[in-house]
Amino acid sequence: MEYISTRNKNQSYSFKDIFLRGLAPDGGLFVPKNIKTYSEDEIKKLSELSYIDLASEIIFNFCSSDITKVNLKNLIQNSYKSFSSKEVIKINKVGDINLVELYHGPTLAFKDIAMQVLGNMYDELKVSAYKTVNIIVATSGDTGSAAIAALNNRKNINVFVLHPDNKISKIQRKIMTTIGSDNIYNIAIKGSFDDCQKIVKEMFSENSFREKINMSGVNSINWARIVCQIVYYFYSAFKFKSKKINFSVPTGNFGDVFAGYMAKKMGLPIEKLIVATNENDILERAINSGEYKPSKVRQSLSPSMDVQIASNFERLLFDIVKNDDKKVSSLMSELSSKGSFSLNEEQKKIIKKDFCACKVSDKETLEIIKNIADKLDFIIDPHTATAVGASKKLNLESETLILGTAHPYKFLETIKIATSKEVNMPNQLSKILNKKEKYDILENNISDVKSYILKKIK
Repeated sequence: MEYISTRNKNQSYSFKDIFLRGLAPDGGLFVPKNIKTYSEDEIKKLSELSYIDLASEIIFNFCSSDITKVNLKNLIQNSYKSFSSKEVIKINKVGDINLVELYHGPTLAFKDIAMQVLGNMYDELKVSAYKTVNIIVATSGDTGSAAIAALNNRKNINVFVLHPDNKISKIQRKIMTTIGSDNIYNIAIKGSFDDCQKIVKEMFSENSFREKINMSGVNSINWARIVCQIVYYFYSAFKFKSKKINFSVPTGNFGDVFAGYMAKKMGLPIEKLIVATNENDILERAINSGEYKPSKVRQSLSPSMDVQIASNFERLLFDIVKNDDKKVSSLMSELSSKGSFSLNEEQKKIIKKDFCACKVSDKETLEIIKNIADKLDFIIDPHTATAVGASKKLNLESETLILGTAHPYKFLETIKIATSKEVNMPNQLSKILNKKEKYDILENNISDVKSYILKKIK
């Protein structure tokens, strides 16, 4: 399969190219030229597969030029050995909530599902065989820990993780900062996740710097992340008999819900994708009003969603403007120069065919957690709670599946505020939380971060 940039469709790239690069040289995001569309009969056959076999089938469509099918299946099997759920994810009926538990990996968040595969892909594609790869990643709490879990102690790979200082949960931070591997560098930036993400994207856009350090990235801007996340939409949908279903997805950077959009384009019968946001509601505003206008990031009880610049939305833009790379470039330039852009009526109509969106406040989030704990004796994390809240507010006719994106133990402070119930410590964390933390605090300045990286890799 060949790939192009959302801002330049004239140059083609291989899967290995886009995997290593993460971000296109022009600042755009990589997308496949074409995607596999499954017929009803093919989907029926897919529904009979185990999670591992299903993942092998779906992911192979996107990387067949660089990885054999046999090697890919072995890679996926090895990636999920540490998961506590036999089928990687778990479908749970909690009262009237159809919960898709995606947090049974080593860092207790949905990011593990893709990141463990990506970690092994670096070995399979031999991208670090001859030259050290320096992976730079921005995180709002979970991506960083998942990347560290997947890549710590890897030969010829360094990982630099940027997180917003004092704006993620203590447990999220500890999972990242207690690993102690020589190839892991944790950086707390005095700013927001958007600030961290901006620094990373700017470094990717500086071709000379990127090439100098052999830079790679594993944020959701890396297409391989999206590919791996498509799988659990298929798998979870297959567990329900409804011809049409909805997914409610807690969303910050638009990567997870875009994976659902890709699943629908590949033939999975999804009615609506619910974009659930917290009070950082840029995506809710963009989908419902057509105006994409970032505002100041608000610190919330669901910190992994504290995002105002949802990078993956660019991939959707590229699709709804019929792959017009010049149009996308124009909109991105308008965002940069004016601080916003607006969709026309036709574009809004296209988006609303597949998406609906709803904002859930911190107060509502606490109420949702409390109600579920009191009535059903089950505890969910604040991000999952926004998905529950958005689903109930919209009250769509078709059956809705809720993506549970993180284990509640990672957000003990919020759980304590919402409910008096105890959350048992998962086995994965018992050896982590008492370890000494190691991280450096830097100003919100790209020059400081670049200097830090250059000093560490010498």
